[in-house]
Amino acid sequence: MATLGDDGFLIDASTLGRLLEVRPSDILELMQQKQITSLCERGEGADAGQYRLSFFYKGRRARLYVDEAGTVIRSSAVNIGDGPLPAALRRPGSC
Repeated sequence: MATLGDDGFLIDASTLGRLLEVRPSDILELMQQKQITSLCERGEGADAGQYRLSFFYKGRRARLYVDEAGTVIRSSAVNIGDGPLPAALRRPGSC
């Protein structure tokens, strides 16, 4: 479950930790250090009312697709390689 607040989405650390293969207790610190970055995209057209939340850590990308109520429609995680992430994926983002 995701919660949409005034400052964006709140995601449960255990969910994000499982997808990024990080201990949930380390999530906040890694985000504060900008080692975990995120990108939030709002759906348009047929995807209106949905969001794609992407999180990046080292060579992993985790994605959560959620509706406006915060229900996770689907999630995925992939290893995108050992090299550094492209700069465009390292920028923090929020909805």
